[in-house]
Amino acid sequence: MRGRRSGRVVAGLGVAAAVLLAFPSLVPDTPGHLGSLLESFLPWLGAVVALLAVVALLRRSAVALVALLLPAAVWGFSYGRLVLPAAAPGGRELLVVQHNVGDENPDPAGTARALAGAGADLIALQELVAPALGSYETELAARYPYHVVRGTVGLWSRHPLTGVRPLDIRPRGIEGPWNRALRAVVRTPYGDVAAYVVHLPSVRVGSGGLASGRRDESAVLLGRELAAERTARVVLAGDLNGSVDDRGLAPLTSVLAAPARGFAFSFPARLPVVRIDQVLARGAVVPSVRTLPATGSDHLPVAARIALGP
Repeated sequence: MRGRRSGRVVAGLGVAAAVLLAFPSLVPDTPGHLGSLLESFLPWLGAVVALLAVVALLRRSAVALVALLLPAAVWGFSYGRLVLPAAAPGGRELLVVQHNVGDENPDPAGTARALAGAGADLIALQELVAPALGSYETELAARYPYHVVRGTVGLWSRHPLTGVRPLDIRPRGIEGPWNRALRAVVRTPYGDVAAYVVHLPSVRVGSGGLASGRRDESAVLLGRELAAERTARVVLAGDLNGSVDDRGLAPLTSVLAAPARGFAFSFPARLPVVRIDQVLARGAVVPSVRTLPATGSDHLPVAARIALGP
């Protein structure tokens, strides 16, 4: 009887996991932005399902095992494509590296050399602070003759940059210098690409849930900038302090394409559980994203392919 009861409990938990995977919007965002918090770690419900399957096997519960097929199928439908092999690189692609280098990075020069070694066309960086900025400019100069820095964000490019300007995405209540977004047009061999480099405000997880109000406000402001962008091809690279599933980033993810392949969890660097460093695109696709080896930052760098098409 006890085994049968535990099997029903496991089956019930499996069905609940399936519902959350399929309909995360059922979880309200207030209080504490709980919906966003769930969505940030949504792929990890697959690990919960796997753990439940182990329990069902130990309990020898056929009912539980059959019930767990439902969340397994939903997870596969939602995330299975991310683990499939990416298509072979095409001829009209850019490689974009995105990295929050960390304002306390003990080895900015080593970080810059590691990023340069990735062979990217564009490198987007956040948390550029003096005197470390000089190290990035020196180490990247040989391979990236074009670069621009506005505030604490910067873009290094193999191709000429024009139309450079800062973006005002400052949320209410922040005083003093605060420049964490820029826009530039990259003159690639395949046509112009508008490149946005951003660092959205940080979020915190505490007893009250997820504190993401300022980040969400900045995402709305950035979404307006993107809506006004007239260049057909757009690439956004930045530390968005949220996953692509997070409803707080809907002003961005509703108009920009996320990577088709790869989880590329980037934070925290020592035990990454979520990708908050994003490369998104409009008028182009992102076939894949992957992480690069750790640097002196608390984030991992990510490298994304951008297919520009004909």
